[in-house]
Amino acid sequence: MKQLLFFFAFILLLGSSNLTGQEIIAHRGYWKTDGSAQNSIAALMKADSIRLFGSEVDVWLSSDGVPVVNHDADVTLDGKKLNVQDTPFDTLRKVKLSNGETLPTMEEYLDAFAQCRHIKLIIEFKVHKSKDRESLLAEKVMAMVRERGLQEKVEYISFGIHFVQQVRSIDPQAPVYYLNGDLSPQVLATMDLSGFDYHYNVLYKHPAWVRKAHELGQKVNVWTVNKQEDILKTIDLKVDFITTDEPLLVREILQKQ
Repeated sequence: MKQLLFFFAFILLLGSSNLTGQEIIAHRGYWKTDGSAQNSIAALMKADSIRLFGSEVDVWLSSDGVPVVNHDADVTLDGKKLNVQDTPFDTLRKVKLSNGETLPTMEEYLDAFAQCRHIKLIIEFKVHKSKDRESLLAEKVMAMVRERGLQEKVEYISFGIHFVQQVRSIDPQAPVYYLNGDLSPQVLATMDLSGFDYHYNVLYKHPAWVRKAHELGQKVNVWTVNKQEDILKTIDLKVDFITTDEPLLVREILQKQ
């Protein structure tokens, strides 16, 4: 009887596991579901509830030095566009997300993430107007991560060379990936980065970069993969991570491979 129960448990495990090796990252959280919104705390918690590898989030620095969560450079308040970098936190605090949440600070986001049991947090540092502001943002956010003991659960990405260099300088052990798509794995190796996180069109043009990255001990992420044909192509490329707005679709396709 015990052997039979073990057999059925094993079959269930096979049905829910990813046997291809690729992992799924929810782009701006799992937001395509009821009660959620891009970069909301709800999207983070929902990504954890479906047991993905990770949930990505974007962070800026307000004009008065508060790290806040938002994707775009601008927010809209009372019909007026405001640049996040040029706006004090007290004003940004009045912005509401599409699900009714208040625009979160990075501290609030990390406090919520500390309650997550299954996922990693992939923090994207948005490129700022000056390197000084970028350095300040990296220092503040990484100090928040360290204060909460979350170093093993957080990874970093950025389009900015200065940001990835800052991460490596602040914490030589932190996983950090470059997003811009213009540097080969060989160049990234000289910068001691963990790998790259490029748009799928870059990898379609440079498929050999995936193999070279793996030869150099790097990991490969790809964004933002939402259509079935692209999901299948990136799986065939043997990337390590797939960042997507459609995590359940990616999971379904992975399970069929």
